[in-house]
Amino acid sequence: MSEAIKNRYDFVFLFDVKDGNPNGDPDQVNLPRADAEDQRGLVTDVCIKRKVRNYVMLEKELKAPFDIFIRQEQVLNRVIDSAAGDTIRNRQENLAEKYFDIRTFGAVLSTGEKGAGTVRGPVQFTFSRSEDRIFQAEHSITRCAVTTEEDAKKQESREYASTFGRKTTVPYALYRMHGFVSAIDAAKTKFSEEDLKLLWKSLINAFEHDRAAARGEMNPRKLAIFKHTGHLGNELSGRLFDRVTVTKNSELPRSKDDYTISVDKSNLPTGIEVKVWPEEAVY
Repeated sequence: MSEAIKNRYDFVFLFDVKDGNPNGDPDQVNLPRADAEDQRGLVTDVCIKRKVRNYVMLEKELKAPFDIFIRQEQVLNRVIDSAAGDTIRNRQENLAEKYFDIRTFGAVLSTGEKGAGTVRGPVQFTFSRSEDRIFQAEHSITRCAVTTEEDAKKQESREYASTFGRKTTVPYALYRMHGFVSAIDAAKTKFSEEDLKLLWKSLINAFEHDRAAARGEMNPRKLAIFKHTGHLGNELSGRLFDRVTVTKNSELPRSKDDYTISVDKSNLPTGIEVKVWPEEAVY
Protein backbone atom coordinates (compact mmCIF):
# COMPACT_ATOMS: atom_id res chain seq x y z
CA MET A 1 0.00 0.00 0.00
CA SER A 2 0.96 3.62 -0.45
CA GLU A 3 2.38 5.58 2.47
CA ALA A 4 -0.11 7.37 4.71
CA ILE A 5 -0.51 11.14 4.48
CA LYS A 6 1.71 13.23 6.75
CA ASN A 7 -0.35 16.42 6.91
CA ARG A 8 -3.56 17.44 8.62
CA TYR A 9 -6.29 19.05 6.52
CA ASP A 10 -9.43 21.05 7.28
CA PHE A 11 -11.91 21.95 4.55
CA VAL A 12 -15.15 23.76 3.77
CA PHE A 13 -17.48 22.36 1.10
CA LEU A 14 -20.39 24.41 -0.25
CA PHE A 15 -23.09 23.02 -2.52
CA ASP A 16 -26.60 24.05 -3.51
CA VAL A 17 -29.95 22.59 -4.45
CA LYS A 18 -32.65 23.97 -6.71
CA ASP A 19 -36.21 22.59 -6.78
CA GLY A 20 -35.22 19.37 -5.07
CA ASN A 21 -35.04 17.47 -1.80
CA PRO A 22 -31.35 17.03 -0.92
CA ASN A 23 -31.95 14.76 2.09
CA GLY A 24 -35.44 13.70 3.11
CA ASP A 25 -36.30 12.99 6.74
CA PRO A 26 -38.15 9.66 7.12
CA ASP A 27 -39.45 10.80 10.52
CA GLN A 28 -41.13 13.79 8.85
CA VAL A 29 -42.84 12.11 5.85
CA ASN A 30 -39.61 12.63 3.88
CA LEU A 31 -39.69 16.44 4.08
CA PRO A 32 -36.32 18.12 3.49
CA ARG A 33 -34.42 18.01 6.77
CA ALA A 34 -34.45 21.26 8.74
CA ASP A 35 -33.42 22.61 12.13
CA ALA A 36 -36.62 22.69 14.18
CA GLU A 37 -35.67 25.98 15.82
CA ASP A 38 -34.38 28.19 12.99
CA GLN A 39 -35.62 26.23 9.95
CA ARG A 40 -32.21 26.14 8.29
CA GLY A 41 -31.84 23.15 6.00
CA LEU A 42 -29.77 20.14 7.04
CA VAL A 43 -28.02 17.38 5.10
CA THR A 44 -26.52 14.60 7.21
CA ASP A 45 -22.88 13.56 7.05
CA VAL A 46 -24.09 10.04 6.19
CA CYS A 47 -25.84 11.38 3.07
CA ILE A 48 -22.66 12.97 1.69
CA LYS A 49 -20.55 9.93 2.61
CA ARG A 50 -22.98 7.77 0.63
CA LYS A 51 -22.47 9.96 -2.44
CA VAL A 52 -18.68 9.75 -2.03
CA ARG A 53 -18.89 5.97 -1.81
CA ASN A 54 -21.13 5.82 -4.87
CA TYR A 55 -18.72 7.86 -6.95
CA VAL A 56 -15.75 5.71 -5.93
CA MET A 57 -17.77 2.60 -6.86
CA LEU A 58 -18.35 4.03 -10.34
CA GLU A 59 -14.78 5.14 -10.96
CA LYS A 60 -12.92 2.20 -9.41
CA GLU A 61 -15.49 -0.53 -10.21
CA LEU A 62 -15.23 -2.18 -6.77
CA LYS A 63 -11.65 -3.28 -7.38
CA ALA A 64 -9.21 -3.43 -4.48
CA PRO A 65 -7.77 -1.33 -2.96
CA PHE A 66 -10.81 0.86 -3.78
CA ASP A 67 -13.62 -1.57 -3.04
CA ILE A 68 -16.50 -0.24 -0.92
CA PHE A 69 -17.45 -1.95 2.35
CA ILE A 70 -20.77 -0.20 3.05
CA ARG A 71 -22.87 -0.78 -0.08
CA GLN A 72 -26.17 -2.26 -1.10
CA GLU A 73 -26.47 -6.06 -0.91
CA GLN A 74 -23.18 -6.39 0.96
CA VAL A 75 -23.33 -8.94 3.81
CA LEU A 76 -21.02 -7.24 6.29
CA ASN A 77 -20.49 -10.13 8.71
CA ARG A 78 -19.46 -12.38 5.83
CA VAL A 79 -16.80 -9.86 4.81
CA ILE A 80 -15.58 -9.35 8.38
CA ASP A 81 -15.36 -13.09 9.10
CA SER A 82 -13.47 -13.73 5.86
CA ALA A 83 -10.75 -11.20 6.69
CA ALA A 84 -7.34 -12.79 7.10
CA GLY A 85 -5.33 -12.31 10.27
CA ASP A 86 -4.82 -13.90 13.68
CA THR A 87 -5.41 -10.68 15.65
CA ILE A 88 -8.00 -7.92 15.58
CA ARG A 89 -5.32 -5.48 14.41
CA ASN A 90 -4.29 -7.75 11.53
CA ARG A 91 -7.89 -8.12 10.38
CA GLN A 92 -8.44 -4.37 10.59
CA GLU A 93 -5.34 -3.73 8.48
CA ASN A 94 -6.36 -6.26 5.84
CA LEU A 95 -9.88 -4.86 5.58
CA ALA A 96 -8.63 -1.27 5.44
CA GLU A 97 -6.17 -2.23 2.72
CA LYS A 98 -8.98 -3.51 0.49
CA TYR A 99 -11.80 -1.06 1.23
CA PHE A 100 -11.51 2.67 0.49
CA ASP A 101 -14.37 3.67 2.80
CA ILE A 102 -12.84 1.86 5.79
CA ARG A 103 -9.52 3.62 5.19
CA THR A 104 -11.36 6.92 4.86
CA PHE A 105 -14.33 6.95 7.23
CA GLY A 106 -13.60 4.00 9.48
CA ALA A 107 -16.12 1.25 10.30
CA VAL A 108 -17.68 -0.85 13.04
CA LEU A 109 -16.20 -4.32 12.46
CA SER A 110 -17.24 -6.00 15.69
CA THR A 111 -20.44 -7.66 14.41
CA GLY A 112 -19.01 -10.85 12.89
CA GLU A 113 -18.24 -14.10 14.69
CA LYS A 114 -14.55 -13.29 14.67
CA GLY A 115 -14.98 -9.55 15.02
CA ALA A 116 -12.39 -6.94 14.19
CA GLY A 117 -13.21 -4.17 16.64
CA THR A 118 -13.82 -0.59 15.52
CA VAL A 119 -11.75 1.53 13.15
CA ARG A 120 -11.86 5.31 13.47
CA GLY A 121 -11.32 6.85 10.07
CA PRO A 122 -9.20 9.95 9.42
CA VAL A 123 -11.94 11.77 7.48
CA GLN A 124 -14.92 13.26 9.32
CA PHE A 125 -17.79 15.36 7.93
CA THR A 126 -20.17 17.61 9.83
CA PHE A 127 -23.85 17.99 8.99
CA SER A 128 -24.32 20.44 6.12
CA ARG A 129 -26.39 23.49 7.07
CA SER A 130 -28.05 25.96 4.72
CA GLU A 131 -27.00 29.59 4.84
CA ASP A 132 -30.61 30.73 5.23
CA ARG A 133 -33.99 29.36 6.27
CA ILE A 134 -35.47 26.93 3.79
CA PHE A 135 -39.04 26.66 2.59
CA GLN A 136 -40.29 23.07 2.51
CA ALA A 137 -42.54 23.24 -0.55
CA GLU A 138 -45.12 20.47 -1.02
CA HIS A 139 -46.56 19.61 -4.43
CA SER A 140 -49.43 17.34 -5.39
CA ILE A 141 -48.61 15.04 -8.30
CA THR A 142 -50.81 12.70 -10.33
CA ARG A 143 -50.38 9.71 -12.60
CA CYS A 144 -52.76 8.30 -15.20
CA ALA A 145 -51.80 4.65 -14.56
CA VAL A 146 -53.28 2.66 -11.68
CA THR A 147 -51.87 -0.02 -9.40
CA THR A 148 -54.72 -2.49 -8.84
CA GLU A 149 -57.69 -3.91 -10.72
CA GLU A 150 -59.99 -2.25 -8.21
CA ASP A 151 -58.47 1.14 -9.01
CA ALA A 152 -58.88 0.43 -12.71
CA LYS A 153 -62.62 -0.19 -12.27
CA LYS A 154 -62.99 3.04 -10.30
CA GLN A 155 -61.21 4.88 -13.08
CA GLU A 156 -63.60 3.39 -15.64
CA SER A 157 -66.57 4.59 -13.63
CA ARG A 158 -65.01 8.05 -13.47
CA GLU A 159 -64.89 8.01 -9.66
CA TYR A 160 -61.46 9.39 -10.14
CA ALA A 161 -59.31 10.03 -13.16
CA SER A 162 -55.87 9.49 -11.68
CA THR A 163 -53.92 8.58 -8.56
CA PHE A 164 -52.37 11.22 -6.37
CA GLY A 165 -49.06 11.57 -4.60
CA ARG A 166 -46.92 14.19 -2.86
CA LYS A 167 -43.52 15.63 -3.66
CA THR A 168 -41.50 17.96 -1.45
CA THR A 169 -38.75 20.32 -2.57
CA VAL A 170 -36.56 23.20 -1.49
CA PRO A 171 -36.91 26.06 -4.04
CA TYR A 172 -33.25 27.01 -3.52
CA ALA A 173 -30.65 26.69 -0.76
CA LEU A 174 -26.87 26.94 -0.38
CA TYR A 175 -25.45 24.40 2.09
CA ARG A 176 -22.14 24.49 3.95
CA MET A 177 -20.26 21.45 5.28
CA HIS A 178 -17.04 21.34 7.30
CA GLY A 179 -14.58 18.46 7.12
CA PHE A 180 -11.46 17.23 8.85
CA VAL A 181 -8.62 14.92 7.81
CA SER A 182 -6.43 13.62 10.64
CA ALA A 183 -2.88 12.55 9.85
CA ILE A 184 -2.81 10.69 13.17
CA ASP A 185 -5.75 8.46 12.24
CA ALA A 186 -4.54 8.22 8.64
CA ALA A 187 -1.41 6.46 9.88
CA LYS A 188 -3.62 3.75 11.43
CA THR A 189 -5.63 3.00 8.26
CA LYS A 190 -2.88 3.90 5.73
CA PHE A 191 -5.03 6.61 4.15
CA SER A 192 -2.72 7.83 1.37
CA GLU A 193 -2.20 10.87 -0.85
CA GLU A 194 -3.92 8.93 -3.65
CA ASP A 195 -6.90 8.34 -1.34
CA LEU A 196 -6.95 12.04 -0.47
CA LYS A 197 -7.07 13.13 -4.12
CA LEU A 198 -9.87 10.64 -4.72
CA LEU A 199 -11.77 12.14 -1.78
CA TRP A 200 -11.57 15.66 -3.26
CA LYS A 201 -12.59 14.33 -6.67
CA SER A 202 -15.51 12.41 -5.16
CA LEU A 203 -16.82 15.46 -3.31
CA ILE A 204 -16.71 17.62 -6.42
CA ASN A 205 -18.43 14.93 -8.50
CA ALA A 206 -20.73 13.69 -5.73
CA PHE A 207 -23.93 14.92 -7.39
CA GLU A 208 -22.98 14.41 -11.02
CA HIS A 209 -23.90 10.72 -11.15
CA ASP A 210 -26.58 10.84 -8.47
CA ARG A 211 -29.30 12.62 -10.40
CA ALA A 212 -32.93 11.91 -9.52
CA ALA A 213 -36.21 13.72 -10.06
CA ALA A 214 -36.64 14.08 -6.30
CA ARG A 215 -33.27 15.78 -5.83
CA GLY A 216 -33.71 18.50 -8.46
CA GLU A 217 -30.47 20.25 -9.38
CA MET A 218 -27.57 19.81 -6.96
CA ASN A 219 -24.13 21.25 -7.68
CA PRO A 220 -20.82 21.83 -5.88
CA ARG A 221 -20.00 25.54 -5.60
CA LYS A 222 -16.80 25.85 -3.56
CA LEU A 223 -14.22 23.64 -1.88
CA ALA A 224 -11.64 25.39 0.31
CA ILE A 225 -8.86 23.11 1.58
CA PHE A 226 -6.51 24.18 4.37
CA LYS A 227 -3.32 22.12 4.53
CA HIS A 228 -1.19 22.08 7.68
CA THR A 229 2.54 21.46 7.37
CA GLY A 230 2.50 19.56 10.66
CA HIS A 231 0.74 16.30 11.37
CA LEU A 232 -0.89 17.78 14.49
CA GLY A 233 -1.89 21.01 12.78
CA ASN A 234 -0.69 24.59 12.80
CA GLU A 235 -3.95 26.43 13.54
CA LEU A 236 -7.34 25.77 15.06
CA SER A 237 -9.84 24.52 12.51
CA GLY A 238 -12.51 26.99 13.65
CA ARG A 239 -10.28 29.96 12.87
CA LEU A 240 -9.56 28.60 9.42
CA PHE A 241 -13.26 28.01 8.75
CA ASP A 242 -13.92 31.65 9.66
CA ARG A 243 -11.89 32.64 6.61
CA VAL A 244 -14.63 31.26 4.36
CA THR A 245 -17.49 33.77 4.33
CA VAL A 246 -20.80 33.79 2.49
CA THR A 247 -22.52 37.10 1.71
CA LYS A 248 -26.16 37.21 0.67
CA ASN A 249 -26.87 39.50 -2.29
CA SER A 250 -30.64 39.05 -2.37
CA GLU A 251 -33.37 38.93 0.24
CA LEU A 252 -34.82 35.87 -1.50
CA PRO A 253 -31.92 33.81 -2.94
CA ARG A 254 -32.87 31.66 -5.90
CA SER A 255 -29.48 30.96 -7.54
CA LYS A 256 -25.75 30.82 -6.82
CA ASP A 257 -25.46 34.40 -8.06
CA ASP A 258 -27.48 35.55 -5.05
CA TYR A 259 -24.51 34.67 -2.82
CA THR A 260 -20.86 35.71 -2.83
CA ILE A 261 -18.44 33.13 -1.39
CA SER A 262 -15.07 34.53 -0.30
CA VAL A 263 -11.93 32.82 1.02
CA ASP A 264 -9.48 35.06 2.86
CA LYS A 265 -5.96 33.99 1.88
CA SER A 266 -4.23 37.02 3.39
CA ASN A 267 -1.89 36.76 6.37
CA LEU A 268 -2.26 33.01 6.69
CA PRO A 269 -0.89 31.49 9.91
CA THR A 270 2.58 29.99 9.68
CA GLY A 271 2.42 26.46 8.32
CA ILE A 272 -0.95 26.84 6.56
CA GLU A 273 -1.53 26.55 2.81
CA VAL A 274 -4.92 26.95 1.15
CA LYS A 275 -6.33 25.78 -2.18
CA VAL A 276 -9.74 26.78 -3.47
CA TRP A 277 -11.70 24.91 -6.11
CA PRO A 278 -12.86 25.73 -8.80
CA GLU A 279 -10.19 28.44 -9.09
CA GLU A 280 -7.42 25.89 -8.44
CA ALA A 281 -7.01 22.17 -9.21
CA VAL A 282 -7.21 20.01 -6.08
CA TYR A 283 -6.76 16.52 -7.59
